[in-house]
Amino acid sequence: MRREAMSALLRWKDNKRRKPLMLRGARQVGKTWLVREFARERFDHLLEINFERAPERASLFRSNDPNAICRLLTARTGVPLIPGRTLLFLDEIQETPEVLTCLRYFKEEMPGLHVVVAGSLLELALERVRIPMPVGRVQFLFLEPLSFPEFLEARGRGALASWLASWRIGDDVPDDLHTDLMGLIGEYTVVGGLPESVDAFCAGGGDWAASAAAVRSVLETYSLDFGKYAGVGVSIDALRRIYASVPRQAGRKFKYSVADRDMRSRELSVALDRLCKARVVTKIRQCAGNGLPMGAEADDRAFKAAFIDVGMLCAACGLDMARLADAGDLLLVNSGAVAEQLAGQMMLAAEPADAPRELFYWTRESPQSNAEVDFLAAVGGRIVPIEIKAGATGSLRSMHRFLSEKHQDFGIRFNGAKPSWVETLFTDIDGTKKPFRLLSLPHYLAPHWRHLAESVIG
Repeated sequence: MRREAMSALLRWKDNKRRKPLMLRGARQVGKTWLVREFARERFDHLLEINFERAPERASLFRSNDPNAICRLLTARTGVPLIPGRTLLFLDEIQETPEVLTCLRYFKEEMPGLHVVVAGSLLELALERVRIPMPVGRVQFLFLEPLSFPEFLEARGRGALASWLASWRIGDDVPDDLHTDLMGLIGEYTVVGGLPESVDAFCAGGGDWAASAAAVRSVLETYSLDFGKYAGVGVSIDALRRIYASVPRQAGRKFKYSVADRDMRSRELSVALDRLCKARVVTKIRQCAGNGLPMGAEADDRAFKAAFIDVGMLCAACGLDMARLADAGDLLLVNSGAVAEQLAGQMMLAAEPADAPRELFYWTRESPQSNAEVDFLAAVGGRIVPIEIKAGATGSLRSMHRFLSEKHQDFGIRFNGAKPSWVETLFTDIDGTKKPFRLLSLPHYLAPHWRHLAESVIG
């Protein structure tokens, strides 16, 4: 299957000022496969060390001399380390985080050698052994589950993915194509973006059972990792309760009391933090929306929690894949929480591969009326509200409240209808009519929302 992150790897390879590359992402998102495929296509040799399988290989990195390290590696493996022709791949580096200290010396003394490291639980390992990250001497690349365009490629619909990427506001979307795309976004919602699930589904010509089995396997794999997450301040039991509660609370403000009424919230908070560091869960933090950067105003105590993958969310909630696939209003399941998870996942996947991953939302609670905007995003130096509607219709009352309070005039909606760009009016909180521009995109265009928004903001 084709991964868009390959383009970022190619840019890194050809950059004369490159640094050792750290590939980050949760387990089972395809990091190892991606690096191996990259090496197969672009290098003469690959020297791969998996520290989970061979932790003793860390003894070869005790020197601060990268030339001496390379000689030892070649002597041990028989693979020549030739700058420009060999890729050195250090996988599961969280098992031996002390090896990270060598990266600074590769950057300074052997800049011609291409070095990639990967690890799913790296932040947890660094927290445990307290080894400093070689800041300024490594580059980062984030790998998410397969995006919807990547899913289309794997499904054999690459021409359709290219058409979506070239679509511009004002272009027509024929009814037949819209129906086809909504069916495909429904498939993606159920199958998810985990490579194992996508491969099982596509290889079987749309095999829901094989895909479901693959997703259940990954869910179990994550839970088996809890022993690696546990430690001071958190138990395996707390991790399990948080892991089970995140899908149940999808789309709502997360409450530790829902996860467990009797367990201390402090321990549950640490458990959630561990799952976030493992990239299994992403916090959608509440933000005031007054200015940039949004993180400066984010409330770390008020947040929603999103699972790593929408297919995993469906499976964890016990939703039957075959029945979901046949449902006419797939995204309406679970009061629209599935649609919100889908949108958040696609927004994260659409970010540049080397950009930090953050999601924000806005809420206003008052005795008279509550309001909540599903996501806030920075576009063209302004904060833009994004509403998620599972079906083709739905009110925008919360968006209007945000626009009124923040004196803005532009919003985005993801829904099940055809795309549209309208200039209309909304009623301000003082009763007056204010101009309002709305970019409405069907869920299948969500991966391209940013450049489409930039094209109309001006």
